[in-house]
Amino acid sequence: MYLTKEVKQEIFNEFGKTATDTGSPESQIALFTHRIKHLTEYVKKNKKDHVTKKALINLVGKRRRLLEYLRKNEIERYREVIKKLGLRK
Repeated sequence: MYLTKEVKQEIFNEFGKTATDTGSPESQIALFTHRIKHLTEYVKKNKKDHVTKKALINLVGKRRRLLEYLRKNEIERYREVIKKLGLRK
């Protein structure tokens, strides 16, 4: 499995406020980004897997909504997340 407990814990340690902070927008965006990168590689190899492609599109939408929430409410946190994850160019 690509998303083990250790990988999740590492993501939450880096992006959350505490090690157990799994609900903050920053940690959720980081988790979604990790999953999106993995699914993107999978979809490139398996072009006919439409179910996974749909799941990927849904994840991108969730991440976009969370980023929009951060941008509207706390612009500094938004800028930090974008910089750490390298999402915008």
